[in-house]
Amino acid sequence: MTPAQKELLQEFHTFAQTASTAESLMEQIAKRLHEKMTRYNWTGFYLVDPADPGYLIVGPFAGSFTPHARFPLSNGLCGAAATSGQVVVVQDVSTDPRYLAGSSLVKSEIVVPIYVNKNLAAELDIESYFVDTFTKTEQEFVEACASVLANYLAKG
Repeated sequence: MTPAQKELLQEFHTFAQTASTAESLMEQIAKRLHEKMTRYNWTGFYLVDPADPGYLIVGPFAGSFTPHARFPLSNGLCGAAATSGQVVVVQDVSTDPRYLAGSSLVKSEIVVPIYVNKNLAAELDIESYFVDTFTKTEQEFVEACASVLANYLAKG
C-alpha cells in the first residue's frame, strides 16, 4: 500500500472506534475515499435489502452521479460479487456484459462483498473514469477498507 493509502486506512480504523452507527462509518469511508483517491470517481456501499435479501439497496455514497437505488442480486457487477462471494475487478467495463451502467463515464470498477457471520451484509463499490485503475495494490487497499466496516458490523 502507498503511504497515502495507509494513512487513510488508519483514519478509518480510528473513526470506527468511536463511530456511533454503521451508517456514519460508511458515510465517512465513502466521502474520504472519494476526496482523497483521485481516480475513485464514485464510492459507495450497497446493503442487502432487509425487506428482501434477494436485492441490494444503495447506502451511503459520494460521487458525481446518482446510482441505481435497488436491484436484484442477479444484476450487475455488484450482483456478481454478491452471488459469488468474491471480489470483482473489471479494468474496462465496456468489455464486461455484466456491467450495469450508472454513468457512461465509468471505465473500471471494483466491488468487495462484506460478510458478517458468513452472511452478506453489504458491498463496497468503487467506480473510476479511468481504465485499469484497480491494480493488485488498489484491490488490497479497497479490501482493507471494506474490512473496517465488516469488523465494525461484526461487533454488532
